[in-house]
Amino acid sequence: MNEDFKSSACPEFEALLEDHLSGDLGGPEAARLSEHLKACVGCRAAFESAAPSTRLFAVAEPTPDPGPGFARLVMARIRTEQETAAAPKSIWQPFIVLAWRFAATAALAVIVLLAYDASSHRQAQEEMAVLLADRPHDLISDASGPPRTRDETLLMMAESNHGKH
Repeated sequence: MNEDFKSSACPEFEALLEDHLSGDLGGPEAARLSEHLKACVGCRAAFESAAPSTRLFAVAEPTPDPGPGFARLVMARIRTEQETAAAPKSIWQPFIVLAWRFAATAALAVIVLLAYDASSHRQAQEEMAVLLADRPHDLISDASGPPRTRDETLLMMAESNHGKH
């Protein structure tokens, strides 16, 4: 589609071919064109390739003029399409898209894990503070009274004989 259309018709008879196909050509020019078509293979091929399209256009009903900006709009779309088709397509493009999605998912997972870790540490510290406030005798041993359990007796004996061996 990047190549320009090249007609095989002679430049001096090309306009006459169009007029003849549309039915606007008559008189001596029509006779001159018919003589030329007998001799020129290029013009005859152009006439034969264009004839079916004029029959198709003759069947269709004429439509109103689309306006002055129509041609400019169509040509702008054609140029845009040609530029996008001519742009080099990378084989890595699908992998780049996949990598960006993976990176976004990994970042989201890290954020969720950090938020969970921050909230679980806060809860653990609050629980530890409650436990320490509830049982102060576990932190500080009261050596003034007699041992209440067998474990306390063993601990007291181990502390008193420590370092005497």
